Amino acid sequence: MNITTVMLMTLAAVQGEAIQLAQPAEPGLAGIEVAWSDRRVPFVRGADGWFTVIGVDLDAEPGAYRAEMVFSYADGHTRSQTEIIEVQSKDFPTTRLTVEPKYVELSEDNQVRAARESEEISAIYARLTPEAFWTEPFDVPIPGTTGGRNFGHRRVFNQQPRNPHSGADLKATTGTKVFAANRGRVVLAKNLFFSGNAVFIDHGLGIYTVYLHLSEILVEPGAMVDRGELVGLAGATGRVTGPHLHWGVRVLDARVDPFSLLSLGD
Repeated sequence: MNITTVMLMTLAAVQGEAIQLAQPAEPGLAGIEVAWSDRRVPFVRGADGWFTVIGVDLDAEPGAYRAEMVFSYADGHTRSQTEIIEVQSKDFPTTRLTVEPKYVELSEDNQVRAARESEEISAIYARLTPEAFWTEPFDVPIPGTTGGRNFGHRRVFNQQPRNPHSGADLKATTGTKVFAANRGRVVLAKNLFFSGNAVFIDHGLGIYTVYLHLSEILVEPGAMVDRGELVGLAGATGRVTGPHLHWGVRVLDARVDPFSLLSLGD
């Protein structure tokens, strides 16, 4: 087996960003995989060649990271290639919030429930569907929205520090229609302790979008939804201070700003 290694350019990214990696089509190329975040991620064929998506977690340490790629050919030979992802730091402010005490000082029953739901969600993010369900660009789930609030903010609930905010908060009144950001499969649609009424969509290649604090869920687990399909209505369920939509994205379990999905491939 013939193996050659090539070093390519350095790519720049910031903490909490999704990045699309692309390679041109070439004769005999049968597949590409990239090693990133302790996982092997496949590339898929697109209109202009091969592509995949990786994520830089919002808490990733700044510095240079290696993305090791292996190209496999129909005749059995392979070649490897390394891209360097230069992760730059981003300033995330601290937000102090006051919520119902039950969401900070958990009862024994709520501790058990929250832990069970955390395991369920972690198992979802651990699954990598080796195909891309989408063919169009990602879009915001509330039409006309140009930006969100609070992604990456360090949260302090009732004077107690908690994990950073892993999604963007979109302004919405109770009953505002919420649409799928892109085509994918619904993998969770139910009430969660912290997140309230929640919908999780698997778009393939390790990309998941989540829609939290809904007043109503309008899809069922297992359903395939199209880009722009109605999935629920915004609300104020779970640990919130008022009605809004929490729109979150995980890419290979990295917490990324959902608005970084909108520019994939640019």
